[in-house]
Amino acid sequence: MDKAAGDRNIGPLKGLKVIDLSHIMAGPACSMLLADMGADVIKVERIPDGDDARRMVPPTIGNESAAFLIMNRNKRGIALDLRAEAGRNILSRLLKNADVLIENFRRGTMEQIGFGYDAVHALNPRLIYCSISGFGRTGPYADRGGFDLVAQGISGLMSITGEGPGHPPVKVGAPVTDITAGILACAGILAALHSRQSTGQGQMVDTSLFEAGIIQTYWHSAMCFATGRAPGPMGTAHPLNAPYQAFPTSNGWINVGAANQGNWLRLVEALEAPELREDLRFSTNAARMHNLAALTATLTPLFKRRSSADWLRRLEQAGVPAGPVLEVGQMLADPQARAREMIVETVHPTAGCVKAIGLPIKFSDTPGAVRRAAPIFGQDTRQVLRDHGFSDTEIDQLATQGAIKMPDSIQKGTRP
Repeated sequence: MDKAAGDRNIGPLKGLKVIDLSHIMAGPACSMLLADMGADVIKVERIPDGDDARRMVPPTIGNESAAFLIMNRNKRGIALDLRAEAGRNILSRLLKNADVLIENFRRGTMEQIGFGYDAVHALNPRLIYCSISGFGRTGPYADRGGFDLVAQGISGLMSITGEGPGHPPVKVGAPVTDITAGILACAGILAALHSRQSTGQGQMVDTSLFEAGIIQTYWHSAMCFATGRAPGPMGTAHPLNAPYQAFPTSNGWINVGAANQGNWLRLVEALEAPELREDLRFSTNAARMHNLAALTATLTPLFKRRSSADWLRRLEQAGVPAGPVLEVGQMLADPQARAREMIVETVHPTAGCVKAIGLPIKFSDTPGAVRRAAPIFGQDTRQVLRDHGFSDTEIDQLATQGAIKMPDSIQKGTRP
């Protein structure tokens, strides 16, 4: 590969330096996106325990937490004791020429160790300081800790997820507020970097799991604003369009998105049920929504006549949006997921070949890439410190003092 092609494969954020103090999910999701797009992300883990995701086991790959590996690829990892003055001095030096700091601690934690926004802004006025928390840095809940489950409940998500009225509340299976908060933080960082081009100044980017949950309720909030009534759970059905839900087939389930009049008429044709075209209960979207239970009861036995594969072929030929309901393992083997490079492999120093989820954003000229596996605890401490002017003698002294940790100071075969 020529040098120009190699440079293009580094990603559009080449040259951006990110100091990542975050842990578990929301912050690491943000920094992972930045790293995949070419940023040099230095993941700072606190001695003695590191990121809590390292202990989210089972499962493991080798001796490494699968949860940690999936969220921390493409990052260089260092281990610092931020309780010690020497460790804090190292972090200060890293921050002096950094572009972005990411943290997701409770409010006040960063101030306690001397790295609140005001202190860091004075140290490096150009730095973008990104804070991800449970509820944001202002308001009556600002001091509360936040977890995805709690955020899904208080943001209204759990009230609209589940089988229907009278059933227990159900959370979205994925940690959707964590992941969405990470994406929001990434967007906010990029917007703040754009602003810095004209102002020369950094700023704080503040988002939360709470707000990440709230923005998932756009449709449902629109209905509540308009009617004064809060919509409840509808299973797989849509609150505004029908039929737009999962239906059982003779051997499984498929999702059918006949959400406008044209698609409804094409669906009627594919179902070989011309009588539905004349049924006033289903003549318009408003009528279908009003009679949703009857619509579901009418369509279900029709779909049960054929297999999922048969229906998907017929619906595709008819131009009706539809798809299978896949298990995660089936999704990972799906040819479209493979074609979009959403399943990638890296080589880890101790775990060997590790599969990961790929970058979901494609660039025509500066494509991002998954270049390296997640670091073992303290893996890049020596090199990162060298990059910031520390001599090997100084680094060895810091290791002896316990201010830093490197792999060669860990007994072989033990967990960090």
